[in-house]
Amino acid sequence: MKSVIDVEAVSFAYGPVPVLSGINLRIEAGEFLGIVGPNAGGKSTLLKLILGLLNPQSGNIRVLGQPTRVASRLLGYVPQYPAFPRDFPITVEQVVLLGRLGVRRSNGLFGGLWPTGLSQEDREAAHQALAEVEVEHVARSRIDHLSGGQLQRVLIARALVGEPRILILDEPTANIDQRMENEIFDLLKMLNERMTILVVSHDIAFISQYVSRVACVNQTLMCHQTGAIHSDTIHDLYGKPVHMITHKH
Repeated sequence: MKSVIDVEAVSFAYGPVPVLSGINLRIEAGEFLGIVGPNAGGKSTLLKLILGLLNPQSGNIRVLGQPTRVASRLLGYVPQYPAFPRDFPITVEQVVLLGRLGVRRSNGLFGGLWPTGLSQEDREAAHQALAEVEVEHVARSRIDHLSGGQLQRVLIARALVGEPRILILDEPTANIDQRMENEIFDLLKMLNERMTILVVSHDIAFISQYVSRVACVNQTLMCHQTGAIHSDTIHDLYGKPVHMITHKH
């Protein structure tokens, strides 16, 4: 299989505090990779390095065969928390249209603080993305009227409308209930049929039902096939004794 992300001997620190050390990771086209680990273990930092938001202090990262900053337009990113306040006076459609910035910027169609010259193609792409995540019916609603699950779907639509080849999500279900968590991961499994997906999660037992591999990150990184994860693996990762629970519903 052809790799789409190659992380080679990458280390990173915030000042004197080491966060990642000697990370190696190869992600193949079409994978659904789960990333787990303790708080402050380096999961979000690893995502930011892959996205080109941070630069490694040693080592190298290639995304789709290119440097991260060059390939960033081909990545869709769903952060753990929205980068805007929930009471900001903006509609769902406008939030999703912001995802077209990277697509349209090269044509010189945007200027100032708000996109101008939006085409019918942009609006159709936004509504197609909203339909795919099943929230097209709230396109004209303000974001402060949405439930947590609806908002998460809107943020996924904003990432999809940029036509990414790789979708990266940082704890997309951290603030929603169990039923919504299942629905979001069912959606991601469907999207995985056409794109590579990386998702950070706090629930290793839950995501094991969906992902093909799990990357365990705690300053260093080890990858496991989901069937190879057992209580000793989790003990080594979190430093605490745990019991694995099999979810079969």
